[in-house]
Amino acid sequence: MNPDDLARFLRANPSFFEQNPELLETLHVPHPYGGRAIPLAERQTVALREKTRGLEARLAELIRFGEENDRISEKVHRLAVAMVGARDFPALVRSLYFHLREDFAVPHVALRVWGKSVPVDFEEAAPVDEAQRRFADTLGGPQCGPAAGNLFAPCFGESAAHVRSMALVPLGDTALFGMLVLGSEDAKRFYAEMGTLYLRRIGELCAAGVTARL
Repeated sequence: MNPDDLARFLRANPSFFEQNPELLETLHVPHPYGGRAIPLAERQTVALREKTRGLEARLAELIRFGEENDRISEKVHRLAVAMVGARDFPALVRSLYFHLREDFAVPHVALRVWGKSVPVDFEEAAPVDEAQRRFADTLGGPQCGPAAGNLFAPCFGESAAHVRSMALVPLGDTALFGMLVLGSEDAKRFYAEMGTLYLRRIGELCAAGVTARL
């Protein structure tokens, strides 16, 4: 009988060791962290301890993620309350910029709106060229990545040279009418594989606020 046959036999006969309990005391296997042999029962105990440590580490990780999500949700809630209370478009923009910069620690924030009646003297009404609009139409949702070569990097003006990573948040459901642009000097702040759930929610809040005030 080879090892595979033995493994199949034991899987097919789970009560084998119950019927032969003396084997648990007499069988010895190598210790996983040393050369000495230990009883099979002790080896099972070691395996259970390792599994328990792994589960505890996973639980701690899940708790940490949950706490972080709670903190982000609270920030999104504060942003939503502030935007709902904004009496007009200028107040809306101030609230948006303030909370993204102070609460979310995003140093560079720009909003561009097209297809709506934004007063021309507002920075948010700055021209968006056809290439930028076409690119925005292809996104389908928030996009994160390096700032180098990003078509919307010029939205940061003189600060664009210092921005290393960006997040683009399209505004509008059926038809785009704007873009929320976030930037950071940290190249790892906005990366391509990061989750975008909260960016999407912030974009929805921003889009609803802009639509209601223009």
